[in-house]
Amino acid sequence: MKAAIRLALLAAAIAAGAWLWTIFFPSPERIIRSQLARLASTASFSSGEGTLTVLNKAETLAGFFNTNVEVNLDVPGRFQHSFTSRDEISQAAAAAHSAVGGLKVEFLDADVAVGADKSSATADLTVKAQAYGDKDFIVQEMKFTFQKIGGDWLITRVETVRTLS
Repeated sequence: MKAAIRLALLAAAIAAGAWLWTIFFPSPERIIRSQLARLASTASFSSGEGTLTVLNKAETLAGFFNTNVEVNLDVPGRFQHSFTSRDEISQAAAAAHSAVGGLKVEFLDADVAVGADKSSATADLTVKAQAYGDKDFIVQEMKFTFQKIGGDWLITRVETVRTLS
């Protein structure tokens, strides 16, 4: 009976250790998924935000990207634009706050693939966005490329995926 209790306690300790390991040392895929969730939350905004909040969110949004970034957005019938720096991303985010009353952004069906080198990754996902007062959603397939730089997973490239229409 003592052996069974010890064995049960040992199994519980091993399970708790494994669980704590995943909490303190998450996989790159989990980190990137978390990064994408925070990016979508930061890109979303409501109409009542003050100027300082807008500027802070724009700078925070730019912080998800590497300094040398290549972003190519092409949403048919809506807009087409390219960015090559954090400053351009920050300025565009602040301008979007002024131009649109609010925006809700979600990243759906993210398929994250970490490279063999464990320092690069890609995420293929669907962006779903809705502007305040607009009953239609913007739905677009996108590909994000990440690079582990200085311990952080930063976005180095974003591109629109052309789908059959």
